[in-house]
Amino acid sequence: MKIELLVIGKTDSKIIKDGFEIYNKRLTHYIPFSMNVIPDIKNVKNMSEDQQKTKEGEEILKRCENSDILVILDENGKQFSSKEFSNFIVQKSITGIKKLIFVIGGPYGFSQDVYARANSKISLSKMTFSHQMVRMIFAEQLYRAMTIIKGEPYHHE
Repeated sequence: MKIELLVIGKTDSKIIKDGFEIYNKRLTHYIPFSMNVIPDIKNVKNMSEDQQKTKEGEEILKRCENSDILVILDENGKQFSSKEFSNFIVQKSITGIKKLIFVIGGPYGFSQDVYARANSKISLSKMTFSHQMVRMIFAEQLYRAMTIIKGEPYHHE
């Protein structure tokens, strides 16, 4: 199974880029993982929030095959402990799917079409983080899940 993180817009923050890259490199030892960036939507100043979400949603859905499992990272999604998240990954991997896609939306969230297509919604916290920072947090949690699955000592109880 491959895991893809799909994000809206690039980040200009060196700290976030460097932090993400640390976990991205570590993940290559466990599972095929990639982050794909959907370019920022042009002319957002002339769009309503709903129009922006619709445009971003179209771009997200273009990148998903029917056979992919789509998991959106959403503040109203299910919350997991790190161990529960590792079990979620295991359960998805034993179903035989080829690609598990996690999506971080733009600043206003997701369009109704993306919500309708999503197989699951996960929340990383009750707190709100910038959609840029979530990249690094997600990568660390995925790495943590991989070490839990392998029984490695990164995660402490």
